[in-house]
Amino acid sequence: MLCLPFLASSARRGAATSPLLLANPDAQPGRERLRHLVIGSPEGVQGAINHLHLLQYAERLEWSRQFTIPESGILITPEQGEVFSLLLRDIDR
Repeated sequence: MLCLPFLASSARRGAATSPLLLANPDAQPGRERLRHLVIGSPEGVQGAINHLHLLQYAERLEWSRQFTIPESGILITPEQGEVFSLLLRDIDR
């Protein structure tokens, strides 16, 4: 199992077909926890992280390391009452 509290691998050693599980750890009292997920090429993901840093939204060191998405995909487990919104934006290379 991976060591990050919000990312757990349901894969057993040698099994490459299990999805990654993104859990939602408890937020501090009186605060809301938002989960930001950036998916794309390694360069595109790093570029988005750098851009958010330049906007003073998030420090680069607050992001996890990059993980390769397995063929089976990613499993996101929302809490009751949560909503989902997705932004798709093309970037110049």
